[in-house]
Amino acid sequence: MTAARMSELRTSLIGALLVSLGPISMALYTPAMPELVHAFGTTESLIKLTLSLYFGGFALAQLVAGTLSDAWGRRKVTLIFMAIYLAGSLMAALAPTVEVLLAGRLVQGIGASAGMTVARAIVRDQFTGDRAAGIMNLIGMMLAIGPALSPTIGGIALGLFGWQSIFLIMVVFGAAACMISAVSLRETIVPDPAMLRVKPILLAYREVLTDLRFIAGTLVVGGAVGALYTQATILPFILIGTVGMTPAEFGMGMLMQSGMFLAGTMVVRQGMKRFSSRQMILPGLVLIGLASAMLALSIFFWEPSYLSVMVPVGVYAFGIAFVNPYMMTAAIEPFPHIAGTASALMGFVQMGSGVVGGIICAAIGKPVLAMGTVIPAFGVVCILSYIVYVIAVRAAPEPRSVGEPLAAE
Repeated sequence: MTAARMSELRTSLIGALLVSLGPISMALYTPAMPELVHAFGTTESLIKLTLSLYFGGFALAQLVAGTLSDAWGRRKVTLIFMAIYLAGSLMAALAPTVEVLLAGRLVQGIGASAGMTVARAIVRDQFTGDRAAGIMNLIGMMLAIGPALSPTIGGIALGLFGWQSIFLIMVVFGAAACMISAVSLRETIVPDPAMLRVKPILLAYREVLTDLRFIAGTLVVGGAVGALYTQATILPFILIGTVGMTPAEFGMGMLMQSGMFLAGTMVVRQGMKRFSSRQMILPGLVLIGLASAMLALSIFFWEPSYLSVMVPVGVYAFGIAFVNPYMMTAAIEPFPHIAGTASALMGFVQMGSGVVGGIICAAIGKPVLAMGTVIPAFGVVCILSYIVYVIAVRAAPEPRSVGEPLAAE
């Protein structure tokens, strides 16, 4: 049996759909967080826990989804997890109590986890080097559109129809993901059920976790994207609770973040016509460092306002667009035989960073102070990890493969 292959365009479109499932489910929901405190007669901490459970389910389930996708195949695992996401969305939409809402968000996170893992794996199954980075950049461009519009849509839906409508939108999105995966997603590997045995699983994790290129490269992504996930837990309470924006205004205001990320992906796509994806990283790290410094200084010199918060956030997002295409593919490139496992571990660190960041922010207790300390710390991790990655690549016994696709489209 030979695994089927997909064109770059089909891989990009399906990859964007699967990757965007998690961020859209988060971005749609954030405008409703202050409202849910009143709707369920509960505390702000408990509502924040709904986001933490989503992150936790997403992060931990990726470790299972990655190994399953190596053993059972990308397509089968995607369909199973999309059905789980759909069930979680229905639970949240119909939740009579905050406890059911918490459970629904956990199930949602578990279901959405396969999207991130499978999307990276199907790219690695078929392409390497700049071809893979180009696909990830195109996925990033399309990914930016959904989360960019989601807070706006969520804020409008909240104002017009109430919080349940936000989760009903997720139900529709989940149903669409199930249908498109069933019809259009081809299997890109030959499944190997032996991968589910304990020894192969442990050997696969050991191989990945003892490779410094993977560890450092994954921490670069974790420092970049983890900052975005952490911001999602505190920005609603800064912009709505402190600055005084309405949920609809918050939704419109979040276009700064996603719009800058989209702009960054477009600049990178043009830049890759003249430069390699790896050459685009340094400008991105400079932008992330600049944004981190701006956020750290803002808590001391300015009263919180939309611009003092969102301009640095936008610059950070612009920088991420330069870093992600190369690092998301380069870190898992040495592992074509266990791409699902490697992708899952990367996703676990990526989402786990958001969970840890959210917990630290909750422990700090003051959203503005948390924003000005935790997010810059993520920037430092991102920059230092890339320095370690470069050292690890230079010390590797064999050169990395670059540029050539693994198979015809």
